[in-house]
Amino acid sequence: MQKAREVIVPHLVRIFRVCLSTDYAPAIWRQVKVVFIPKPGRNSYSGPRDYRPISLTSLLLKTLERLVDRHLRDVTLALVPLHPNQHAYQAGKSAKMVIHQLMVRVEKALDQQETALGVFLDIEVAFNNTCYDAMCDALVRHGSEYTIVRWIRTTLEDHVAVATLNGTSVRLVISRGCPQGCVLSQLLWCWW
Repeated sequence: MQKAREVIVPHLVRIFRVCLSTDYAPAIWRQVKVVFIPKPGRNSYSGPRDYRPISLTSLLLKTLERLVDRHLRDVTLALVPLHPNQHAYQAGKSAKMVIHQLMVRVEKALDQQETALGVFLDIEVAFNNTCYDAMCDALVRHGSEYTIVRWIRTTLEDHVAVATLNGTSVRLVISRGCPQGCVLSQLLWCWW
């Protein structure tokens, strides 16, 4: 594709514009092949939590998602930024930064003979259980264009996962969550 980009790009631009303007994502783009990667350091691999599911998605969908992601980050987030304490999936911010900020607050409280209270929340399988309505409502609250919100909803709804293990295939319509391997998943989760 890289070598033929001068020929392909004008056609892709037309296809992508039609997809966005008509809230359309071809069914083949919304079908993902799920492969299971063993998690390192496990004593046995007998249960589903011993594997990490990875979704192999359409290159064309990922390309359009990347363009939408860039637009959301450059335009929408420029007007209505994420909360300043949101560090996940943001350039220039990291878990180390959050830990440093936490330690500064704790040390300050201890120096001033105050009590420091911390509450930590780990939402198990949060990416898998996020409701589409919640993600799309968050996009609207942040000022995203309705065209983009509708297209994102289309890519999420009727998302089909196909997994094969030992010659047996299972096909599931996914009804909630951010798809693993989806370019927009991280940003959608941050806004929710």
